[in-house]
Amino acid sequence: MLQRAISPIRRRLDRSGIVLSGLCALHCLASIVIVSGLGVGGQFFFHPDIHRIGLALAVLIAAVAIGWGALRHRRAAPFVVAMTGLSFMGGALAVPHGFEEAVLTIIGVALVSLGHVLNLRNAH
Repeated sequence: MLQRAISPIRRRLDRSGIVLSGLCALHCLASIVIVSGLGVGGQFFFHPDIHRIGLALAVLIAAVAIGWGALRHRRAAPFVVAMTGLSFMGGALAVPHGFEEAVLTIIGVALVSLGHVLNLRNAH
């Protein structure tokens, strides 16, 4: 009974992780286009707190959903892929704002999202 209740929660967390990853990638691309093209919004789009909060949410959701899934289905691939992505995202915080940061972040969120997708597939 408890396991049936847990599975939909984990599925929602994985889906939330995928949506969060997509929003993060969209934020990166929009930041570059809007700030570079129009010269507005730099203080908001490039504010370090947005990136720190996004990474903290990604880590929390991935830890719960993918960690939970890895314990359940005993497959390491979703965990390894997602943790690699989180490492790229963390690395993006260490470089100046701009192209390099966007590339690291987009690689990171793509890998985290893939980890969530793999986790969902292994749940079945």
